[in-house]
Amino acid sequence: MKTNLYKYILLIADNSLILGQRLGELCGHGPNLETDIACTNISLDLFGQTRSYYQYAAKLKGDNTTEDDVAFLRKEQDYVNVLLVEQPNTDFAYVIAKQFLFDVYHLLFLNELQKSHDVTLSAIAVKSIKEVSYHQRFSSDWIKRLGDGTNTSHQKIQEAINDLWTYTDELFHQTDTDKKMIIEGIGVDVTKLKESYYKRVVDVLKEATLEVPESKWFQKGGKQGIHTEHLGFILTDLQYMQRTFPNMTW
Repeated sequence: MKTNLYKYILLIADNSLILGQRLGELCGHGPNLETDIACTNISLDLFGQTRSYYQYAAKLKGDNTTEDDVAFLRKEQDYVNVLLVEQPNTDFAYVIAKQFLFDVYHLLFLNELQKSHDVTLSAIAVKSIKEVSYHQRFSSDWIKRLGDGTNTSHQKIQEAINDLWTYTDELFHQTDTDKKMIIEGIGVDVTKLKESYYKRVVDVLKEATLEVPESKWFQKGGKQGIHTEHLGFILTDLQYMQRTFPNMTW
């Protein structure tokens, strides 16, 4: 079971790692100081959650594995984050749309994960819920501000939502690891989150005077380690120091 639990932790934690790294790219480039700091703090929240998951994963793996090994020494195909979180920060509208579409899912997921029979995962979820509740409020408010703002802001956020919509369905795909962890009472049945997710998303989009995309064509593959070209560039930045100076310590 340790092997399956290790894989399951990566399915959860890799999302936060990659999205946190993407948000970190925005540091110093936000539309104003307050928003810049808010996005940076959200990134730090996600990294903090990731550390908790990876520390647990490293303990399960043994062989003197550390959280840094899990984060920095895997190859691209070993990461199992969903495709949504690795999409580029094309402009601020894309940053917010991506964050919003993940935040709604993330909060629903953590609310269920806190019921896990695994006490460590449950504790991480309980600790993270307060942070992710704020993340969802922040991104939802910005969706409304941009959608119901100027003609330009409306157009940009609508375009971002339209483009990123194709990556949302993957959030609810079950892997074999998911299914095994559900049987053990450890994992979350993400298929049961889908209806609530789209209802919450649609409610916010309507309030923001935005159209709900009608496309039924969705992309997937991230959970199986099949990624877009963007992840390789993210990992190049993320892993540079550790791979250039192996076993470096601060």
